[in-house]
Amino acid sequence: MAATRKTVDPAVAEQKLAKLTPRLKDLEARVAAETDPKKRQKLMAQIVTVEEKIKQVKTGERMTRQQKRDLIAYSFIAPNFIGFAVFTLGPVIFAFVLAFLKWDGNTAMEFAAFDNFMEMFGNSRFTASFKNTIIYCIATVPMTLAAAIGLAVVLNQKIKGRNFFRTVSFFPYVASLVAVAAVWNMLFSPAKSGPVNMLLYNVFHVAANKLPKWAASKDWVMFTIVLFSVWKNMGYYMVIYLAGLQGINAELYEAASLDGAGSWQKFRYITWPQLQPTTFFVTIILTINCFKVYDIVYMLAGGSNGVINESAIVLVYHIYEEAFRNWNLGYASAVAMVLFLLVLAVTIVQFRGEKKYAN
Repeated sequence: MAATRKTVDPAVAEQKLAKLTPRLKDLEARVAAETDPKKRQKLMAQIVTVEEKIKQVKTGERMTRQQKRDLIAYSFIAPNFIGFAVFTLGPVIFAFVLAFLKWDGNTAMEFAAFDNFMEMFGNSRFTASFKNTIIYCIATVPMTLAAAIGLAVVLNQKIKGRNFFRTVSFFPYVASLVAVAAVWNMLFSPAKSGPVNMLLYNVFHVAANKLPKWAASKDWVMFTIVLFSVWKNMGYYMVIYLAGLQGINAELYEAASLDGAGSWQKFRYITWPQLQPTTFFVTIILTINCFKVYDIVYMLAGGSNGVINESAIVLVYHIYEEAFRNWNLGYASAVAMVLFLLVLAVTIVQFRGEKKYAN
């Protein structure tokens, strides 16, 4: 008990009570006169806090009951927060600061003001990576959404082998990227002997000199990357859409059938409106992931030396290249800040349309 209580000085206690007691009476009077439920609830919470402090002064306890509860709660979240602060928040703040510095990791840091940002405008690889990232997002997001919702609608029906086809559709997402990228490059080999090109040559009679070179061609590489991304990720978003579909009331479809609605009308007037909150969530997550793309581009277009040309380079690879190949850490941090602001701007625009789009 001695450890949890302290000696109470009557004079000090009297002074504290003289301040707390009138405050308590004032709060009680305001609660009695308040009609707004939310404001009344806030006032009640303040009354509980003041009562705890009065009890603490009278008993000499070191902490109030609420303070003890807060201490226990903070002790549970402290390990995770400390890890987040050290390994995530700290590096992020340092990266923002580094964007305004010149540093190669060895020599002393130099203040560069906005020089790193001005350097971007004269860097052709930054311009190409910015353009390619935007093109990749604009192409990948709607195609992945369409493929995912199409798969979800089909595999939500009572068809034979439904669970098998769900597993097959989801498998590319969980499979090793290195393995599936190697298989994909074999299927889409630029040679005429590649399975896809062989099909185009023999079945569709495409001339040998007009067969696409896929990832080996600057004209086809981005299309190949987008196609691969859609194929690999659509299974994950299909699962999310399946969860949304199973939350739709079946009575809506029954009523539509009685009114003579067809499959397309059911999808247009029931399925799609009911899935709009799910679509909003998927669009946000998918857009952010598209802006962060790196591994897919590296595996498909990296070549033997791992260097990506300007027809396929994206912002995250450009950051990696400048930071860990050229050791231009300040400039790389500036590009990272541009990417952050770009994602933030797109996300804000999407959330601005949330009420209209998702409700």
